[in-house]
Amino acid sequence: MRKIIFWSVLSPILLTITKLSAQDMKYQQPPKDIADLVAAKPTPSVSINNDATWMLIMERAVFVPLEDLAAEELGLGGAQINPATFGPSRSRYVTGLKLKNLSTLQEQTVTGLPSSPKLTDVRWSPNGKYVYFNHTTANDIELWRISPADAKAVKLSNRRLNGAFGYTYTFINDEELIIFAVPANIGSKPRKPLVPTGVVAQENVGKSRPAPTYQNLLESPYDEELFDYYFTSQPVVWTSNGERELGSPAIYMYAQVSPDNQYLLVSTIHRPYSYQVPMYRFPQKYEVWDMSGKVMKVLTDNPLEESIPIGYDVASAYPRSFGWRSDVPSTVVWAEALDGGVGRTKLPYFDAVFTLSAPFDGEKQLLIKTRFRYRGIYWGNDKLALYFDGMRVTRRSRTYRFDPSDLSKEPELLFDLSTNDRYNDPGNPVRVRNAYGYSVLYTGKANNELLFTGNGASPEGDMPFLNRFDLKTKRTTTLWRCVAPYNERVADVIDPAKRIFITSKQSVEEPANYYLHNIPKKKVARLTAFEHPYPQMLGVKKELVRYKRADGIDLTATVYTPKGYDPERDGRLPVLMWAYPHEYKSASDAAQVRGSKYSFTRLSYGSPVLWVTRGFVVMDETEMPIVGVDGKEPNDGFVEQLVMNAEAAIKKIDEMGIGDPDRVAVGGHSYGAFMTANLLAHTNLFKAGIARSGAYNRTLTPFGFQDERRTYWQAPEIYNTMSPFMYADKIKTPILLVHGDADNNTGTFTVQSERFYAALKGNGGTARLVSLPYESHDYSARENIMHMLYETDMWLKKYVKDYEE
Repeated sequence: MRKIIFWSVLSPILLTITKLSAQDMKYQQPPKDIADLVAAKPTPSVSINNDATWMLIMERAVFVPLEDLAAEELGLGGAQINPATFGPSRSRYVTGLKLKNLSTLQEQTVTGLPSSPKLTDVRWSPNGKYVYFNHTTANDIELWRISPADAKAVKLSNRRLNGAFGYTYTFINDEELIIFAVPANIGSKPRKPLVPTGVVAQENVGKSRPAPTYQNLLESPYDEELFDYYFTSQPVVWTSNGERELGSPAIYMYAQVSPDNQYLLVSTIHRPYSYQVPMYRFPQKYEVWDMSGKVMKVLTDNPLEESIPIGYDVASAYPRSFGWRSDVPSTVVWAEALDGGVGRTKLPYFDAVFTLSAPFDGEKQLLIKTRFRYRGIYWGNDKLALYFDGMRVTRRSRTYRFDPSDLSKEPELLFDLSTNDRYNDPGNPVRVRNAYGYSVLYTGKANNELLFTGNGASPEGDMPFLNRFDLKTKRTTTLWRCVAPYNERVADVIDPAKRIFITSKQSVEEPANYYLHNIPKKKVARLTAFEHPYPQMLGVKKELVRYKRADGIDLTATVYTPKGYDPERDGRLPVLMWAYPHEYKSASDAAQVRGSKYSFTRLSYGSPVLWVTRGFVVMDETEMPIVGVDGKEPNDGFVEQLVMNAEAAIKKIDEMGIGDPDRVAVGGHSYGAFMTANLLAHTNLFKAGIARSGAYNRTLTPFGFQDERRTYWQAPEIYNTMSPFMYADKIKTPILLVHGDADNNTGTFTVQSERFYAALKGNGGTARLVSLPYESHDYSARENIMHMLYETDMWLKKYVKDYEE
């Protein structure tokens, strides 16, 4: 087993733990208060069947066993798989199931589950008759089913399922499925050559082919053989009366059944492969099959795409976004770029959307053209549908109404707003299942209304809603809205015509529970009674605070103070500030209040709120907006705005009289870690920094990062200025770097932390690097998580809480 790697820079006082060598260091535990909170059994998640007769309650594991992470793993085509199971590695599993009758509210535990269940892809069948799921064993993935009538789980097929793409089955109806099985004659995996048969050569001849820093790509002919072996599957029609194979083994991206169950939309991947881009850019063929596996139509065979431009609003130059029109029997819909996919055009339209109907022997039909990049369609009926387009470069999103039966009518613009404008977001349209079992828009009996659910962002925070939108008058009426002191959102609309729906309701000290609402009868019934998962946190004070930064932009943060804390008696406390920067195109959007002051605080290993138990004031979700002003891109002023944000937050906590401005630590994960290092490089505001799984040298992501779409060669000063690596000689504040040694996130290779640590060490900084064995971008094993929390606690204790000049 790989060992945890600990690196420390010599400083006047060494932590006791640094006296141990890297080889001698064993896993450590954080303080009991923190360990107990992180290991607490989480509140279950729920899923309700189509007719709202049953609720499925799913219990999940907090951690992934370290031995699971240590199992053999292959990185192929941008994915990580477990070769023993032909499935994804690093899965988080459902470990227990219960069923609740929503009429009687009686609850029963599902029986017949395998011992030590590892359940994934848990889904209700289309009409809610059964629950299907996968169970992962040491050597394969199995298909199981539950009937709510007896709450008993039964294994359905002896075939090994292929879950390399993350899914293993699709529904025909409640009783019939298409499963993707490991081919029966798969044989043994390819043997790796003892010696190479030649070199690996790549060549580019004068054509620009930029690509982000993808992980887990193919690297050799042997990798190509492994990709073929592990991703090839055999579609099989499964019924309770037997099984039959459908088509031939191939690398299937997906297969989707038409609304009338007569056809399949099938996507496959084939050679030639690439060592530069992940599998979704490999050649892809889209076909329509009948239910016997006969190819009715080859819709397109897209070539390998290694040269999609880098930038905002780029898209494939070939047909994309295939799917079935959900309101008619068998019509395929897809989009094609009219601008070549480059995202920069003076043409009046960016995309065109086409259809082709059964029997698929005619010509494609133009449905709509979009002036922005096409984002999708919500189908209603033959007279009504909504389509969406938008532009990332301008942060705009638009919603149009159109009549699919009369394309001579100009689409009608319903909503046009900034993607950062939460206050005016209309929400998501309510959908219902039609006669085909597909989701379509609810439009009312007279086809004159839509219902929307949304977060209801406001200056007072999120106040979720259920709204009615009149399609004739364009007026919005609020049917229901959350009221203080709760954060209550619509979880499922059971009967939109009768205004019956289910909500998830929580408060600062109450976890989310579910309630049935009937608006006409003015009745509300409680459906669940999940208990507080962390009773020891009762009494911790939570407050949404507001303040301004130097240029007048409004900011917020959620502040937590310890249980029983009295400022007059206890004085000012050390502060832990946690944040993640976001980019905006306008100051007004950046100033909007986000989140709810009434939400229940869910604790996880990554939550800074854990340190409220250690006597810290915690500033969580501290806003760090980076705003593009006067026609400039947001990152043109990244460092200056970051500093203003931090100064404003510290000033606020000082004015509140609860935090010690001379004992403040800052931290974050991923882009928050990048932020942390930048703040330490450009200010002396903090006593310590905690940076987890970050990227610190932007020249290693030269074709863009986050929302930055300029390349390094177009804006070298931006990349250099934003890279804390370039200022390693200026960073004197102690910084703890934590990184998983198998980080699979684009741009945050583990080498980012290793090189940054080396730069800090070489320049005499105070730093510590902790590399967590087998962990990816997020952490999952109990041993690693507990040790990471231990390291964080020790760092904060030494350099912030107990710090003396």
